[in-house]
Amino acid sequence: MSDSQPQNVYDRGDLSFIIVAGAMVFFMVPGLAFLYSGLSRRKNALSMIWAVAAANGVVIFQWYFWGYSLAFSTTADNGFIGNLSNIGLRKVLDNPSPGSPLLPDILYSFFQMEFGCVTAAILMGGLAERGRVLPGMVFIFLWMTLVYCPLACWVWASHGWAFEWGVLDFAGGGPVEIGSGVGGLAFSWVLGRRGERQLINFRPHNVALVYLGTAMLWFGWIGFNGGSAFGANVRAIVAIWNTMIAGALAGLVWCALDFRYERRWSMVGLCSGTIAGLVAATPSSGYVHPWGSVVIGVLSGALFKYLIRIDDALDLFAEHAVGGIVGLIMNAFFASTNIIAMDGVNVGIEAGWVDKNWKALYKQVAYVAATCAYTFVVTALIAKGVDMVPGLKLRTSPEGEIIGIDETDIGEFASDYIELRREVHDSFGSSSKLVAAGDRHGVNDLELGKHHNGTAPPSDVVNEKAESGVAPNN
Repeated sequence: MSDSQPQNVYDRGDLSFIIVAGAMVFFMVPGLAFLYSGLSRRKNALSMIWAVAAANGVVIFQWYFWGYSLAFSTTADNGFIGNLSNIGLRKVLDNPSPGSPLLPDILYSFFQMEFGCVTAAILMGGLAERGRVLPGMVFIFLWMTLVYCPLACWVWASHGWAFEWGVLDFAGGGPVEIGSGVGGLAFSWVLGRRGERQLINFRPHNVALVYLGTAMLWFGWIGFNGGSAFGANVRAIVAIWNTMIAGALAGLVWCALDFRYERRWSMVGLCSGTIAGLVAATPSSGYVHPWGSVVIGVLSGALFKYLIRIDDALDLFAEHAVGGIVGLIMNAFFASTNIIAMDGVNVGIEAGWVDKNWKALYKQVAYVAATCAYTFVVTALIAKGVDMVPGLKLRTSPEGEIIGIDETDIGEFASDYIELRREVHDSFGSSSKLVAAGDRHGVNDLELGKHHNGTAPPSDVVNEKAESGVAPNN
């Protein structure tokens, strides 16, 4: 703000609400870290936390440096990406934001930055079990610049082609959910499937962490969707209610389907379904009546992935892309002009079929198609390009995949432990082969396998392991 400019006056209630909402969105980042860690094998648990935490730092710098300008600069003259007029947050202070006159530019940039941090954290799930973390950080900086910023510009910037066309995307069905879900699918495709042995009898190592991460995500999602009304208004309350309904219904439906096939009430299924419902609420929660969220929650919980031979280890596509697509398409049917107008700003916006806006359907479908296609192609090209740079190979070695990324890349462990055997059947007979445990207490099982040809380890090693009281499972 220059000395000649009058200071803009904003409602302090709105400012406080968005500051808190932004902090809640940040809380989703460690939530994703715990979720991914719990879903992984123990030998890869810390690498997922590290990848999410480090990606958060990379995105904060990228957004400050040029990300916000590329997504939201108001002086760009095209509908696809911004320019560098706000590089380094230049001229980003107390002027009304490009997203809402209720907020100053500096607060809006912070709130939108947290959306980018969460999106990058979701995408880091593509590294699961086989991806190297340092090349992943190079990838995420380029991905935010070439994929996320254009997607955000399309639908949220005042000059974006989807925004001008009237596409309805409340809190990020395109940039956040399709971006991370389809991007994760493309990233996993470039990485390739895990070794067949790693796909056998795979199960989460800590389901308690899975629920902890899901609960943290749900809490943050209240700020994610509620804050996207950009003020402490009735539309924000409707968005919060819709978030709760969609998350609850989707979790129950997904869990019920798990029971139909497995005859067990899966906790992981309950958490996965809940996240799918929250994802579907992301683009729709600020547009639909609560009864519409009942339908959206049921649909998002019932739609599973049916892709073959792409090893999407943490179901990024099934939960995020599918949920985002469901929410976006349902906007065409259930979006209401009355709900949109409850923020006191967006009055008279054309909504969905409930308001007889029949053309909304083809606009939403076209937007979904364009977002999916752009995200998959550009993400795959970025990943392939990074992978070809000497020293930045995205995938770990076959031996590193067996030992675990915690051992090869981090050198620390989420839960320090020692193992006698990695597989249950290794305990029977003398012909079984030891597999690297990645322990840091003297003798590594890989070395034991070399020196003892698969027979039992020396008694002193057994005693040391027994005294540590560590469980032998993977």
